[in-house]
Amino acid sequence: MGGLRKLAASFVVPGPCGVAIRDRLKHLTPQDERVLRAVGAHQGALACRDLKARCADGLEHGADTWAARKRELTALSSSRIAGAITKVTHDQWALARRCQAAYIQNLDAGIKTLRHRLSLPVGEKGTKRAAGGYRSKSEWFRKSRRLATLEDRHAAAVADWRAGRVRVVRGGKRLLNTRHHLTEARLTEGEWRERWEAERWFLAADGESGKRFGNETIRVTPDGEVSIKLPVPLAHLANTKHGRYVLTGRIAFAHRGAEWADRIEANRAVAYRIHLDTGRGRWYLTASWQRPAVQTIPLGTARARGMIGVDTNADHFAAYRLDRHGNPVGDPHRFDYDLSGTTTHRDAQIRHALTRLINWARRAGVAAIGIEDLDFTPEKTREKHGRHKRFRQLISGIPTGKLKARLVSMAAEHGLSIVAVDPAYTSLWGAQHWQKPLTTPHRTMSRHDAAGIAIGRRALGHPIRRRTAPPPHDRSDRAGHRIVQAGPGDRGCEGTRPPATDRLSGGPSPSGKRKRGTSASNTARDAPSTQQWVQDSLMCTG
Repeated sequence: MGGLRKLAASFVVPGPCGVAIRDRLKHLTPQDERVLRAVGAHQGALACRDLKARCADGLEHGADTWAARKRELTALSSSRIAGAITKVTHDQWALARRCQAAYIQNLDAGIKTLRHRLSLPVGEKGTKRAAGGYRSKSEWFRKSRRLATLEDRHAAAVADWRAGRVRVVRGGKRLLNTRHHLTEARLTEGEWRERWEAERWFLAADGESGKRFGNETIRVTPDGEVSIKLPVPLAHLANTKHGRYVLTGRIAFAHRGAEWADRIEANRAVAYRIHLDTGRGRWYLTASWQRPAVQTIPLGTARARGMIGVDTNADHFAAYRLDRHGNPVGDPHRFDYDLSGTTTHRDAQIRHALTRLINWARRAGVAAIGIEDLDFTPEKTREKHGRHKRFRQLISGIPTGKLKARLVSMAAEHGLSIVAVDPAYTSLWGAQHWQKPLTTPHRTMSRHDAAGIAIGRRALGHPIRRRTAPPPHDRSDRAGHRIVQAGPGDRGCEGTRPPATDRLSGGPSPSGKRKRGTSASNTARDAPSTQQWVQDSLMCTG
C-alpha cells in the first residue's frame, strides 16, 4: 500500500437541526406594500449602520461593544429588532472572516504549486502525484510573474487577517458588481436599483418561546393573520393598537403546516422573514425553527439491510444497490439533472433528482445511502490544473455543500440515514474490479456505475476488491473463506456440499420435493465398460 494515502473512516452524517418553510403573501393592498417597504428600508439602514460599526471594531469586539450597539439601535427601533440586527451583523462578519481564511488557504496552495514547478528544470515530466516543470522558458517566466502576484495578494490578505479587517457589503458583492455590467445582466438601472434596495432591507425577527404564538415582532396566528410590530419612528402607520400593523393577506403553509401550527399554539419559538421577489413582484414569508438534535443510528444498524452507493457527477447521480454482504443487486440506476441556468433552476433539478433517488431507496428497502464526503476546495486552483479550464469549471459547478445538506434533510424525512465515505480511489478501483465483471450484453456498466459499487462497499465496511487471495495449496481451509463477504459461520467455498441427488432411484429429498435420479447415457463414450484394460510391456526394437 505504499504511496496510497490513509483512508478516513466512514461515518453516519448527523441529521438536520432546523426547519424552514415558505409561503406567498397574497392579496396585499398597496398600503400593505408601502408599509412593508418603509419598515424594510428603515431597519435595513440600521443594519447597514450596525455592520459598519462592527467592521470598525475588528478584533476589539466584545460583549461591551455589542451591548453599546444594541442600545443605540433600540432607541431607533425596539429591543427585539435591535437584538435581531446585531445578531445578523455578527453572523455576517463571522462568515466574511471564514471566507477570508479560505482565501488565504487557497493562495497558499497556489504559491506552493508554483514554487515547486518553478524549481524544476524546464521540460521535466511530472508524475501522477506531482506536476513537472514548465514546458518552455516563456511559460516559466509568465508563471514567475504569476507567483509574484499571488505573493502580494497573500501578504495583503494576511495583513487584513491579523488586523481583523473584512470586506463585506449588505446586498452581496455579486449584485454590487452587476451594476457595472447591466447589459450582460439584461437589467436596466431602475431594475437593478430595485433589486439592490430589496436585498438590503431587513424584515426579520427571531422567535421567543413563551411569547404569544412564538414571536412578538412578526406574529402569525393559527388562522394565517400576519401582524408586524412597527419601529418607533414608523408607529404612526399602525392600523391597530400597541403599534402593530395587520396585513390584509393571509398565510397558509401547505408544507409542514401541521407541525408549524403545533408550535405556535404551544407558544414555541418561530423565526420569520419577509422578503420581496423583485423578478416576480411577489412577497414571501419564511418561517423557521430549530429541532432537537436528531439521534443518528449506529453505523452497524445502517448497514444491516444493505446500502445504496451513489457516485456524484456533474450531470447525474450513478447509484447501485448492494446487499449487506457487499454484493451488487440488480442493475445500475442513473438520476440525471441539469446544472445550467439560474440558481432556482439548478436547485429544482437537484431536488428532483434527490427525490427520485430517495423514492427508489425506499422501494429497495435499504436503511442508508452511501455518498462520498466531497470537498473540491483544494482542487479548483488554476495552478494545479493549468489549461484544463473545462475541468476546473466542471468541479466548480458541483454544489457539494448544498447537495449534502439537502440530501441529509430530505432523507431524514423518509427515515433514511446518510453514510459519508472517503472519496479516495473510488472511481479508479471501482472501474478496475467491478466494471468489466458486471458488463453483459444486456447491461452496460460505466465507470460511474462501478464507482457507485465501490462507494457502497466502503460504506458497508468491505474492501472494494471483489475477492481475497486464494488459500494455500497444501490445505484449502487453513486460510478461511476466499470470498470477502462470507460470514464466519457460513460454509467455505471448498467445504463439503450436499449431493445433487440424495439417492440414485430418485427418492424424496429432505425438503419434501422429489428429485429425479441419474439417467442412462445414450453415448458410447459415457457407457460403462466391462473390459479390463491391461498395460502391455514395452517392446524394444533393435
